[in-house]
Amino acid sequence: MKTDQNINKTTDNTDKNKVLTWALVLITILLVGAIVMIFYRGSVIKQRNQEVLRTYERLDSIGNELQKRSIEIEKLGGDIAELTAVRAELEQEKQDLIMARDNTNRQLAQLRDRVEGYRELLLAKDVEIENLQRINEELVYENVELKTERQQLNQTIQEARRTQQKLEDKVSLAGRLKAENIMVNSINPRGREREGEFRARQVDKIRIDFNIGKNDVAPIEGKEILLRIIDENDNVLFDVASGGGTFKLQGKETFYTLKQSILFDNSMQQLSFLYDKGSEYNLGRYSVELYTDGYLMGREYFRIK
Repeated sequence: MKTDQNINKTTDNTDKNKVLTWALVLITILLVGAIVMIFYRGSVIKQRNQEVLRTYERLDSIGNELQKRSIEIEKLGGDIAELTAVRAELEQEKQDLIMARDNTNRQLAQLRDRVEGYRELLLAKDVEIENLQRINEELVYENVELKTERQQLNQTIQEARRTQQKLEDKVSLAGRLKAENIMVNSINPRGREREGEFRARQVDKIRIDFNIGKNDVAPIEGKEILLRIIDENDNVLFDVASGGGTFKLQGKETFYTLKQSILFDNSMQQLSFLYDKGSEYNLGRYSVELYTDGYLMGREYFRIK
């Protein structure tokens, strides 16, 4: 009986050991499986995160390229409305990619397809930029040609104006009147005239006679003839009461002795000025100058001794 009990106990212990062993084996398998699953899941997550990062970097790079194309197209005068809208959409996709907690393979594949679409858009915009550059180069060339033609035309006009001005100057010079045969006579208190040198006490009035030379270029028109009598100290004999005044000579206001208005008719008309100083003349050499329209018509001299 004892022997049978021992045998039964031994059998029970053996069975228990087998069960325990199989339990340990099963637990070990489960633990190994769990560890494998953890490592596998971690690897998958890591791989997906790397894919998300790569996709984000591609989107960011394409966004930068789109920005460059927008700037270039805008400089060339093109329309950037489409690129602006695409860039806004791309920025939103970048934000969605970062904010999403779980990006599936399908979503990442769709984004990769979108990236390829963006690349095709970049290529299309490169072609558009080339076309715009060619158009702008043609416009620049046309503008250069137009500017050159305009400069040549302006030069021609300026040359024509200079030529016209020279002709007008020549005509103006040719049209100037000249006082000819200027004669200065003194009249004494008794009315007797004398030519040449005059004695101061014998001079009561001075008379200047001359004629206007023939000039077929000068127009028939009214003229003001101005007389200036100047002593040897460059003082103009001038008295408002006697008919004197001022006029512009070479841009400066200066005095004249007498003035008379005529109608120039190109007939070599004779003119005369009679000047009464009203006081005795200083001794010395005097000049007689005749002006019209601001230029000198003629000059003569006389002496008081």
